[in-house]
Amino acid sequence: MFFTNNLKQINMEKLSIKNWAEDDRPREKLLLKGASSLSNAELLAILINNGTRYASALDLGKSLLNKANNSIHQLSKLSVKEILQLKIKGIGEAKAVTLVAALELSNRRDAEAKLKTSITQSNEIAAFLKAKLQYLQKEVFAVVFLNNSNKIVQFEIISEGGITGTLIDVRIILKKALQHNATNIIICHNHPSGNLKPSRADVDITQKIKSASETLDIKLLDHIIVSDTGFLSFKDEGLF
Repeated sequence: MFFTNNLKQINMEKLSIKNWAEDDRPREKLLLKGASSLSNAELLAILINNGTRYASALDLGKSLLNKANNSIHQLSKLSVKEILQLKIKGIGEAKAVTLVAALELSNRRDAEAKLKTSITQSNEIAAFLKAKLQYLQKEVFAVVFLNNSNKIVQFEIISEGGITGTLIDVRIILKKALQHNATNIIICHNHPSGNLKPSRADVDITQKIKSASETLDIKLLDHIIVSDTGFLSFKDEGLF
């Protein structure tokens, strides 16, 4: 029994990252070689911070990636609740919150990096919106408010649940446009299914907002549908 207990203790100590060679430990490796030298699992291990008696933080990172089909893109779609539902022993609510927060910062960085001084083409605003919305698993309707130089002054999600699942109040959109001193707007929504084909409701709400905004000398520049597979521009497709 004594021998068995000692053997278990030795095995558990081997699991500890502290017992690894210094340049193999994720934190030390990042300091020595830079963040780009780390694998996805190693980066996750730093966020996870510590493991359990039977699994290191790196093991937990690998398990988490495995549950997400080894895709950071897929992992970025998960909420705290969904991470907890994966039932990875050693990843509780606190660690799940840290992971979701870190991945959201990454998404926002991507959106900011894709934001140009002024918008001149559909692919420019689509890149910004894709970074903002592509990881959401529910459909949302949002508006980008721009000044007369086509520079973004504000981005707001107006409603959740989709165009057919929720009421889009055009008055709210126009009120916010006036509050932000916007002269141009771009409306957008996401399709979590990946299908970019616009529905009849998509076309109808576009025409409704276009007509209403013109009465206040506010121009609707485009309606963009985004998903993790790409985007569709109503303007490019001649849909309004």
